[in-house]
Amino acid sequence: MCPEAETSVVQAPMLRRWPEEGYTRAPYWVYSDAAVYAQEQQRIFQGAAWHYLGLAAEVPEPGNYKTTWVGEQSVVLTRDENGELHAVLNRCAHRGNMVCREAFGSAKKLYCVYHAWSYKLNGELSHAAFQHGLRGEGGLPPDFDKAQHGLKQLRVQAFCGLVFATFSAEVEDLETWLGDVAAGIRRVCHKPLKVLGYDTQRIHANWKAYHENPRDSYHANILHTFYGTFGLSRQSQESGMVLDGAGRHVYFYTKAGTEKASADYAKTAEQLRSHNDGLRLEDPSILKWRDEFGDGVSVQILTTYPSFVLHQIANSLATRHLIPRGVNECDVVWTYFGFADDDEATTQTRLTQTNLTGSAGMISVEDAAVCEMMRRAMADGSQGASFIEMGGKTLESGGSSKLSERAIRNFWHTYRQDMGL
Repeated sequence: MCPEAETSVVQAPMLRRWPEEGYTRAPYWVYSDAAVYAQEQQRIFQGAAWHYLGLAAEVPEPGNYKTTWVGEQSVVLTRDENGELHAVLNRCAHRGNMVCREAFGSAKKLYCVYHAWSYKLNGELSHAAFQHGLRGEGGLPPDFDKAQHGLKQLRVQAFCGLVFATFSAEVEDLETWLGDVAAGIRRVCHKPLKVLGYDTQRIHANWKAYHENPRDSYHANILHTFYGTFGLSRQSQESGMVLDGAGRHVYFYTKAGTEKASADYAKTAEQLRSHNDGLRLEDPSILKWRDEFGDGVSVQILTTYPSFVLHQIANSLATRHLIPRGVNECDVVWTYFGFADDDEATTQTRLTQTNLTGSAGMISVEDAAVCEMMRRAMADGSQGASFIEMGGKTLESGGSSKLSERAIRNFWHTYRQDMGL
């Protein structure tokens, strides 16, 4: 008798269907599916959106450059001989080698070490080594046109000292794209900026888990003990939330010292671990802040789709650049800044208060922790979905209240449109 033939079973691909509830649910597979992640790079990060590259103050002089990222694409921000800003793909047009390896630098040209192709600071090819060969042999074809082989150029625009770029030729100009949320940038970045320092952290979670976090005004006074206990931000204080007309971007704010007594709040606060009247700071100097904008706002967190955050926490000012590093990892680059005319005392206050934020900050460390806990809890994402109905079930419901997941519902609405899900 012949032995039974071995059979193999081919698993059908998992059917990815968004829950019927729409943007009030986020299926857990969307955080863990590698195919979805790959599509995001094309449809979102290389799609019709503006992406933060850095501060104009990071490339202050002609010839200065900075390497950064748009999604997984390495990008170079440059300032040319005429002082104009440019953004180019950090990939030689010859064989795809990285052109700039340093984080920052200054150069008269961008030079590829592999085969000595060199480019102007605007990305145009200026020289290809041995283009005409030697002794009548080798070299590039006679019809080779340097104008057709420059670095890939992105559209670039600056707004209030912040520089953004896009792969898209169709997306509207940056300020129009920002909409009403541009007011939150103008409020903070209202005069020339100066860089104070950097902090980079690797978070073992999908980039979308972190992107949701600073859009989530609801969690701030629940998760963060430092906020609630020491009064920098509480739900009992005057606050608000602003979205642009398309729902892509959001900022929310809180005004310390504006507590309004409420029996409902007092009853809820008793149950929150973030309100601990027994805690005291041995050195409370980190809590001292000056109302430098004259509007009483102690905390403003501003987020633009899909990967930028601008924060003012007391007198600490910073941008955050979210960089996806694979389906289960992302980086957050914190750039701390002040104003060019800050005195030494103000600068010292800003530096002291950086201890509130960043990878080990007394507030921000908890955000990274919950993103990583979510990844572990979601596992392979094959089952389950987030429930996003705080403040209502529509894109408008929740209004300007911080006790709302309105901004997160709008994120998933935009995301689904971009991804065709």
